[in-house]
Amino acid sequence: MKNKWEESLAALSVGQQFAYKVKDDARKDKIRRYAPLILLVIMTMIGAVSQKDFFTWGNVVNIMYQMSIPLVISVGLTYVLLLGMALGAMASRLRLPSLVGMLLAGILLGPCVLNLLSPSLLGISADLRQLALVIILTRAGLSLELEDLRRAGRPAVLLCFVPASFEVLGMVLLAPRLLGVDVLDAAIMGAVVGAVSPAVIVPRMLRLMEEGYGADKGIPQMILAGASVDDVFVIVLFTSFTGMAQGGSFSPAALAGVPVSIVLGGAAGLGLGYVLAKCFTRFHLRDSAKVVVLLALAFLLVALEDAAEGVVPFSGLLAVLGTGLGLRRWRRPAAERLTAKFGKLWVAAEVMLFVLVGAEVDIGYAAAAGLAAVATVLGVLCFRAVGVLLCVAGSRLSGRERLFAVLAYLPKATVQAAIGGVPLAMGLACGQVVLTVAVVAILVTAPLGALAIDLSFRRLLRRDRG
Repeated sequence: MKNKWEESLAALSVGQQFAYKVKDDARKDKIRRYAPLILLVIMTMIGAVSQKDFFTWGNVVNIMYQMSIPLVISVGLTYVLLLGMALGAMASRLRLPSLVGMLLAGILLGPCVLNLLSPSLLGISADLRQLALVIILTRAGLSLELEDLRRAGRPAVLLCFVPASFEVLGMVLLAPRLLGVDVLDAAIMGAVVGAVSPAVIVPRMLRLMEEGYGADKGIPQMILAGASVDDVFVIVLFTSFTGMAQGGSFSPAALAGVPVSIVLGGAAGLGLGYVLAKCFTRFHLRDSAKVVVLLALAFLLVALEDAAEGVVPFSGLLAVLGTGLGLRRWRRPAAERLTAKFGKLWVAAEVMLFVLVGAEVDIGYAAAAGLAAVATVLGVLCFRAVGVLLCVAGSRLSGRERLFAVLAYLPKATVQAAIGGVPLAMGLACGQVVLTVAVVAILVTAPLGALAIDLSFRRLLRRDRG
């Protein structure tokens, strides 16, 4: 049968063969497009035959709802991308960081204002934000040099936990006086607010690395590494403090697991980067295929962190960073090309990330908090600044460069959006005030920190033109 079909096709002219293949491709596209609907109809018919009461109003409504979910999510993503890009561009024209416009777009689209994003989209918001974080951390790893991290030395290590510790301490001292909470509730609040935002810091440090600002002393690399590990330490503190609030006790073992998770995550990432470098050397793959492989493995590393929870401390996001770092170390040409590819992916991922973070913000909580919450957030930032200055004390950084490190460690967004509502969901008495302070921290520090970095780096850092 196949031979007869090939013979009849060969008998046609080249133009006729081309027209036939175009029609055949269009027919296959229609089949692929309507296959899910056809499958749903077939399953509906089978259900109707096998169950007499299949066509009840409840079943019909459920079927229609399941069919509408993809459409609702795609419409919501259209709003997210278009309005996020538009307001981001408008913010840039006003010489503000584009993320200010994106956060505003999320607030407008979210439940507090226009409520245009469906619960289905908001339900997968955390997964989409994690996707964006994986993209930017992979790009960061592909841009980093191991020698630059070694050059950063002691300050890079201290930045992983000292500033966050000072911020928690500041919250414990200030929040009971300004917000009327007890010490343990203040510690939970400090753990929520204490993490910096890799999503704000990492792309800006990558830009400085590309343009050569602070490159001679490894300043962007130092800040990037510290900001990537800082979150691991803070989340462990948050877990310990909320456990105590629920009647448990502080776990020194959990705190001791922080360096273990850092070492295991970094080692696993470097090892995977080495294996990928050897595979990419031996087997030829298009760069687009390499991007897919890297993303798939990055998602596996993040999933491995969840699977290993309670068994072995492991940092999935740090492993993602280490994979890119290892690939650059052992296969530099491929890493440089892939950096450009991930830079293009970040264009859409950045919009999606910050719009969805904005959608999580409840401005009602922020408005109800008043000046006390704002004063608390600004006060603990002063404690963080002292912690950063202690980290870089005794280093070869100049006074201006140390000031830049303080400014670069201000922004907060992603971690606060992810865990700010957890105490409320756990039923803790401090839940509402913790969520309020988390919202205020995002609204105050994300634009303020991004603006401080964008306006100061040319004045405070020396440019290496080599």
